[in-house]
Amino acid sequence: MLGGTILLVDDEKEITQLLDIYLKNEGFTLLTAHDGLEALELLKTHHVDLIILDVMMPRMDGIQACMKIREDKQMPIIMLSAKGQEIDKITGLSIGADDYVVKPFSPLEMLARVKSQLRRYRQLTGMPAKNDSEIVIDELVINTATHKVIVDQVEVRLTPREFAILHVLARNRGMVLSMEQIYEAVWNERFYESNNTVMVHIRKIREKIEKDPSAPQYIKTVWGIGYTIE
Repeated sequence: MLGGTILLVDDEKEITQLLDIYLKNEGFTLLTAHDGLEALELLKTHHVDLIILDVMMPRMDGIQACMKIREDKQMPIIMLSAKGQEIDKITGLSIGADDYVVKPFSPLEMLARVKSQLRRYRQLTGMPAKNDSEIVIDELVINTATHKVIVDQVEVRLTPREFAILHVLARNRGMVLSMEQIYEAVWNERFYESNNTVMVHIRKIREKIEKDPSAPQYIKTVWGIGYTIE
Protein backbone atom coordinates (compact mmCIF):
# COMPACT_ATOMS: atom_id res chain seq x y z
CA MET A 1 0.00 0.00 0.00
CA LEU A 2 1.09 3.56 -0.72
CA GLY A 3 -0.20 5.00 2.57
CA GLY A 4 -0.15 8.65 3.50
CA THR A 5 -2.46 11.37 4.77
CA ILE A 6 -5.27 12.69 2.58
CA LEU A 7 -7.06 15.95 3.33
CA LEU A 8 -10.65 15.84 2.02
CA VAL A 9 -12.26 19.27 1.83
CA ASP A 10 -15.98 18.97 1.08
CA ASP A 11 -19.17 20.12 2.80
CA GLU A 12 -21.20 17.13 1.59
CA LYS A 13 -21.44 14.57 4.38
CA GLU A 14 -22.27 11.67 2.04
CA ILE A 15 -19.13 12.16 -0.03
CA THR A 16 -16.97 12.47 3.08
CA GLN A 17 -18.36 9.23 4.52
CA LEU A 18 -18.01 7.35 1.23
CA LEU A 19 -14.40 8.35 0.62
CA ASP A 20 -13.56 7.75 4.27
CA ILE A 21 -14.42 4.08 3.82
CA TYR A 22 -12.53 3.57 0.56
CA LEU A 23 -9.41 5.54 1.51
CA LYS A 24 -9.03 3.98 4.96
CA ASN A 25 -9.48 0.50 3.48
CA GLU A 26 -6.42 1.24 1.33
CA GLY A 27 -4.33 2.29 4.31
CA PHE A 28 -4.68 6.06 4.03
CA THR A 29 -5.19 8.41 6.96
CA LEU A 30 -8.05 10.83 6.27
CA LEU A 31 -8.40 14.39 7.53
CA THR A 32 -11.61 16.28 6.72
CA ALA A 33 -12.54 19.93 6.45
CA HIS A 34 -15.84 21.50 5.40
CA ASP A 35 -14.53 24.66 3.72
CA GLY A 36 -11.32 26.28 2.53
CA LEU A 37 -10.64 28.18 5.73
CA GLU A 38 -10.86 25.04 7.83
CA ALA A 39 -8.53 23.28 5.39
CA LEU A 40 -5.91 26.03 5.67
CA GLU A 41 -5.98 25.75 9.45
CA LEU A 42 -5.45 21.98 9.30
CA LEU A 43 -2.49 22.43 6.96
CA LYS A 44 -0.76 24.56 9.59
CA THR A 45 -0.61 21.67 12.05
CA HIS A 46 -0.73 18.47 9.96
CA HIS A 47 1.46 16.91 7.31
CA VAL A 48 -0.69 16.17 4.25
CA ASP A 49 0.37 14.12 1.23
CA LEU A 50 -2.57 14.91 -1.07
CA ILE A 51 -5.67 17.13 -1.03
CA ILE A 52 -9.11 16.39 -2.50
CA LEU A 53 -10.70 19.83 -2.78
CA ASP A 54 -14.32 20.57 -3.61
CA VAL A 55 -15.00 23.73 -5.61
CA MET A 56 -18.36 24.82 -4.20
CA MET A 57 -18.14 25.42 -0.43
CA PRO A 58 -19.19 28.10 2.07
CA ARG A 59 -16.87 30.78 3.50
CA MET A 60 -13.91 29.98 1.20
CA ASP A 61 -14.47 27.96 -1.98
CA GLY A 62 -12.07 25.49 -3.56
CA ILE A 63 -10.67 27.91 -6.13
CA GLN A 64 -9.67 30.43 -3.46
CA ALA A 65 -8.32 27.68 -1.21
CA CYS A 66 -6.26 26.13 -4.01
CA MET A 67 -4.65 29.47 -4.84
CA LYS A 68 -3.82 30.05 -1.17
CA ILE A 69 -2.41 26.54 -0.72
CA ARG A 70 -0.20 26.90 -3.78
CA GLU A 71 1.53 29.92 -2.26
CA ASP A 72 3.78 27.62 -0.24
CA LYS A 73 2.74 23.97 -0.66
CA GLN A 74 3.35 21.56 -3.52
CA MET A 75 1.45 18.36 -2.67
CA PRO A 76 -0.96 17.06 -5.37
CA ILE A 77 -4.43 18.62 -5.41
CA ILE A 78 -7.45 16.90 -6.98
CA MET A 79 -10.33 19.31 -7.58
CA LEU A 80 -13.84 17.94 -7.10
CA SER A 81 -16.86 19.65 -8.65
CA ALA A 82 -20.37 19.15 -9.96
CA LYS A 83 -19.39 21.38 -12.86
CA GLY A 84 -18.16 19.36 -15.79
CA GLN A 85 -17.81 22.07 -18.41
CA GLU A 86 -14.37 22.43 -19.98
CA ILE A 87 -13.94 26.05 -18.80
CA ASP A 88 -14.38 24.90 -15.18
CA LYS A 89 -11.71 22.24 -15.63
CA ILE A 90 -9.36 24.75 -17.22
CA THR A 91 -9.90 27.15 -14.32
CA GLY A 92 -9.09 24.45 -11.78
CA LEU A 93 -5.95 23.34 -13.60
CA SER A 94 -4.85 26.92 -14.22
CA ILE A 95 -4.75 27.84 -10.54
CA GLY A 96 -2.62 24.87 -9.54
CA ALA A 97 -4.74 21.71 -9.38
CA ASP A 98 -3.19 18.50 -10.70
CA ASP A 99 -6.40 16.69 -11.57
CA TYR A 100 -10.13 17.39 -11.84
CA VAL A 101 -12.95 14.97 -11.04
CA VAL A 102 -16.60 15.65 -11.82
CA LYS A 103 -19.44 14.65 -9.48
CA PRO A 104 -21.00 12.14 -9.35
CA PHE A 105 -17.89 9.96 -9.48
CA SER A 106 -16.90 6.38 -8.88
CA PRO A 107 -15.08 5.91 -5.55
CA LEU A 108 -12.83 3.37 -7.25
CA GLU A 109 -11.91 5.90 -9.94
CA MET A 110 -11.12 8.49 -7.28
CA LEU A 111 -8.99 5.95 -5.43
CA ALA A 112 -7.09 5.19 -8.63
CA ARG A 113 -6.48 8.89 -9.25
CA VAL A 114 -5.27 9.41 -5.69
CA LYS A 115 -2.80 6.54 -6.01
CA SER A 116 -1.61 7.74 -9.41
CA GLN A 117 -1.01 11.29 -8.17
CA LEU A 118 0.83 10.13 -5.05
CA ARG A 119 2.97 7.64 -6.93
CA ARG A 120 4.01 10.23 -9.52
CA TYR A 121 4.65 12.91 -6.92
CA ARG A 122 6.81 10.63 -4.81
CA GLN A 123 8.79 9.55 -7.84
CA LEU A 124 9.50 13.17 -8.65
CA THR A 125 10.36 14.28 -5.13
CA GLY A 126 11.91 11.13 -3.70
CA MET A 127 14.77 10.56 -6.14
CA PRO A 128 18.14 10.06 -4.47
CA ALA A 129 20.59 12.91 -4.90
CA LYS A 130 22.99 12.36 -7.78
CA ASN A 131 25.74 14.36 -9.40
CA ASP A 132 23.59 14.61 -12.50
CA SER A 133 20.43 15.64 -10.63
CA GLU A 134 20.57 19.19 -12.02
CA ILE A 135 19.60 20.23 -15.53
CA VAL A 136 21.00 23.68 -16.33
CA ILE A 137 19.74 25.67 -19.30
CA ASP A 138 21.10 29.23 -19.31
CA GLU A 139 19.70 30.78 -16.09
CA LEU A 140 17.19 27.95 -15.58
CA VAL A 141 18.16 25.20 -13.11
CA ILE A 142 15.95 22.14 -12.66
CA ASN A 143 16.89 19.91 -9.73
CA THR A 144 15.28 16.50 -10.07
CA ALA A 145 16.41 15.40 -6.60
CA THR A 146 14.97 18.32 -4.63
CA HIS A 147 12.11 19.14 -7.04
CA LYS A 148 13.29 22.77 -7.12
CA VAL A 149 13.40 25.14 -10.07
CA ILE A 150 15.66 28.20 -10.02
CA VAL A 151 15.45 31.05 -12.53
CA ASP A 152 18.03 33.85 -12.36
CA GLN A 153 19.03 32.58 -8.89
CA VAL A 154 15.46 32.86 -7.61
CA GLU A 155 13.40 29.78 -6.74
CA VAL A 156 10.05 29.51 -8.49
CA ARG A 157 7.31 27.23 -7.21
CA LEU A 158 5.81 24.78 -9.67
CA THR A 159 3.04 22.29 -9.02
CA PRO A 160 4.05 18.61 -9.33
CA ARG A 161 2.40 18.46 -12.75
CA GLU A 162 4.12 21.64 -13.95
CA PHE A 163 7.47 20.33 -12.75
CA ALA A 164 6.90 17.02 -14.55
CA ILE A 165 6.14 18.79 -17.84
CA LEU A 166 9.18 21.05 -17.53
CA HIS A 167 11.34 18.04 -16.69
CA VAL A 168 10.09 16.07 -19.71
CA LEU A 169 10.89 18.98 -22.03
CA ALA A 170 14.28 19.63 -20.43
CA ARG A 171 15.49 16.05 -20.52
CA ASN A 172 14.48 15.95 -24.22
CA ARG A 173 16.14 19.28 -24.95
CA GLY A 174 16.33 20.02 -28.67
CA MET A 175 13.45 17.68 -29.49
CA VAL A 176 9.97 18.89 -30.38
CA LEU A 177 7.37 17.05 -28.32
CA SER A 178 3.71 17.01 -29.30
CA MET A 179 0.97 17.69 -26.77
CA GLU A 180 0.10 14.01 -27.02
CA GLN A 181 3.65 12.93 -26.15
CA ILE A 182 3.83 15.32 -23.20
CA TYR A 183 0.41 14.35 -21.88
CA GLU A 184 0.98 10.62 -22.07
CA ALA A 185 4.46 10.93 -20.51
CA VAL A 186 3.22 13.01 -17.58
CA TRP A 187 -0.36 11.80 -17.03
CA ASN A 188 0.34 8.21 -18.06
CA GLU A 189 -3.03 7.91 -19.76
CA ARG A 190 -4.42 8.19 -23.26
CA PHE A 191 -4.52 11.63 -24.91
CA TYR A 192 -7.67 12.88 -26.65
CA GLU A 193 -7.44 15.34 -29.52
CA SER A 194 -9.71 17.94 -27.90
CA ASN A 195 -7.67 17.88 -24.67
CA ASN A 196 -5.93 21.23 -24.13
CA THR A 197 -4.69 20.43 -20.62
CA VAL A 198 -1.03 20.55 -21.70
CA MET A 199 -1.52 23.98 -23.26
CA VAL A 200 -2.98 25.32 -20.01
CA HIS A 201 -0.06 23.96 -17.98
CA ILE A 202 2.54 25.29 -20.43
CA ARG A 203 1.01 28.76 -20.10
CA LYS A 204 1.23 28.57 -16.31
CA ILE A 205 4.85 27.38 -16.43
CA ARG A 206 5.78 30.24 -18.74
CA GLU A 207 4.18 32.73 -16.38
CA LYS A 208 6.49 31.45 -13.65
CA ILE A 209 9.82 30.94 -15.45
CA GLU A 210 9.80 33.38 -18.35
CA LYS A 211 10.64 37.07 -18.10
CA ASP A 212 8.17 37.68 -20.93
CA PRO A 213 5.71 34.77 -21.32
CA SER A 214 4.55 36.18 -24.67
CA ALA A 215 8.11 35.86 -26.01
CA PRO A 216 9.44 32.83 -24.14
CA GLN A 217 13.16 32.21 -23.78
CA TYR A 218 12.90 28.60 -22.65
CA ILE A 219 9.72 26.80 -23.74
CA LYS A 220 9.21 27.46 -27.44
CA THR A 221 6.07 26.69 -29.43
CA VAL A 222 6.57 24.92 -32.74
CA TRP A 223 3.28 25.69 -34.44
CA GLY A 224 1.35 22.68 -35.60
CA ILE A 225 3.74 20.28 -33.86
CA GLY A 226 4.23 20.96 -30.16
CA TYR A 227 6.77 22.40 -27.71
CA THR A 228 10.52 22.33 -27.24
CA ILE A 229 13.33 23.65 -25.08
CA GLU A 230 16.12 24.51 -27.49
